[in-house]
Amino acid sequence: MITTLGHSSTNAQETDPRLHPDGDGWGLKRATITDPQRPRVLLIGDSILTGYHADVVAALEGQAYVDVWINPYHQSQGYNDLLSAALDAGPYDVVHFNMGLHGWPPGRIKEGTFEPLTKAFVEVIRKKLPNAAIIWASSTPLMLAGKPTQLDPINNPTIIEHNRMAAKVMAEMNIPVNDFYAFLVPDKLDLARGDIAHWTPPAYKILAEAATASIEKALAEKSQRPTSGDSDFAK
Repeated sequence: MITTLGHSSTNAQETDPRLHPDGDGWGLKRATITDPQRPRVLLIGDSILTGYHADVVAALEGQAYVDVWINPYHQSQGYNDLLSAALDAGPYDVVHFNMGLHGWPPGRIKEGTFEPLTKAFVEVIRKKLPNAAIIWASSTPLMLAGKPTQLDPINNPTIIEHNRMAAKVMAEMNIPVNDFYAFLVPDKLDLARGDIAHWTPPAYKILAEAATASIEKALAEKSQRPTSGDSDFAK
């Protein structure tokens, strides 16, 4: 049986109607925990996470409890503060995250701040969860509305540049990467749904399988090495 999730609403809002949550809203969905010895996973992402998280939860059933934080935020000090509070729902053994589809509109992220804010985001996780494995997923592309196989020539370059800068930060911080963008571009654009950002179930299955594989690898590696202090798996 798929892990039971309870939805916790937030005051999160997105003013751009094109970037809707694509589901039952923004918020933190928490697993029902019955075995405190089982490891815990946190998935963080935007509306793309809405599309693939259920497959990850199902695939990890019996292996880990999965919490899901779907939000419309982008790089900012405010987001980093919210992250710190969200991590109090843990502790977590693996955090798989991405952010990007809400940061491309002009003016949302000040020039020169993307990399330091992204680095600070990772540092929040490391400070709150020193034993957790962290995995970053790149942002998926932006397409032309009504022309799903055509990348948006105006806005998608921003996604590409943000992915480049984020990948640079992850390389510097030794964070493994799920390249969601490359999984879909150029070969899978026919799986886009027809709006500017969302996808059909086969595309989400591709992302879910990649996320699951990376999480399972991280959990296996953690189970084979001692941690400082109390074991994350035992909390």
